[in-house]
Amino acid sequence: MTETRLIDGKAFAEGLRGRVATEVAAFEARTGVKPGLAVVLVGEDPASAVYVRNKGKQTLEAGMASIEHKLPAETTQDAVLALVRQLNADPAVHGILVQLPLPGHIDAQAVLATIDPAKDVDGFHVVNAGRLAVGLDALVPCTPLGCVMLLKDQLGSLAGLEAVVVGRSNIVGKPLAQLLLREDCTVTIAHSRTRDLPEVCRRADILIGAVGRPEMIRGSWIKPGATVIDVGINRVEKPGGGTRLVGDIAFDEAQGIAGAITPVPGGVGPMTIACLLQNTLTAATRLVG
Repeated sequence: MTETRLIDGKAFAEGLRGRVATEVAAFEARTGVKPGLAVVLVGEDPASAVYVRNKGKQTLEAGMASIEHKLPAETTQDAVLALVRQLNADPAVHGILVQLPLPGHIDAQAVLATIDPAKDVDGFHVVNAGRLAVGLDALVPCTPLGCVMLLKDQLGSLAGLEAVVVGRSNIVGKPLAQLLLREDCTVTIAHSRTRDLPEVCRRADILIGAVGRPEMIRGSWIKPGATVIDVGINRVEKPGGGTRLVGDIAFDEAQGIAGAITPVPGGVGPMTIACLLQNTLTAATRLVG
């Protein structure tokens, strides 16, 4: 039995936010410019509303300007695109984030494609995805960026390690694979059609669950001593009523097998907003010089 270390994303994110706040203060003193993050929320999705509220609070705590645009669910696509173009042109805005999911009548790809890539702090624009893929400087999606920060903090150099990413989304799986390649890992992207998925997972020195299916990855799929990053946040029914949050990894089964693992909640989640603040500062630095 291995003693499994808990990777405390909450504590790491707190430290990162503190470092960003220090750099924001130095940036403002040097340039006279306060980095500004604009968040667009369309509709009343409860999870999105909570997330936007937390982003606003942490943006202000980091010494940045928080600009929120809350639009009713029936807002037309043209009106959303017009707002994005207005934010693109606003010199006080350095980062633009359109909260997903959008209502069904709005084409999310069209909205994301309209954001100025230099202000695309979510890293979802095709220009940023392409720059990341060919190894150029890019604004990188926040969750994958946070995962790599936690891995490097835990392991130091990642060079030569075998990494398996379960999940191939444009938001996590694909950009995370690109970032791990950049760290000289040997990377496999696995997914629902992968043959003998448990065997593929058992090869991994670094195993990442990013598939959005509760506790799909079992303890027996984990190589002893592997470092496990759980990106999944799934709400499941509790026996006797109520719900609880679980990840994509069967956390209890991983104990004593994994060398280290992120809990859910308190692992990758807090890193996402901290990396958003980091991206906003990066965007401001590049835009202002």
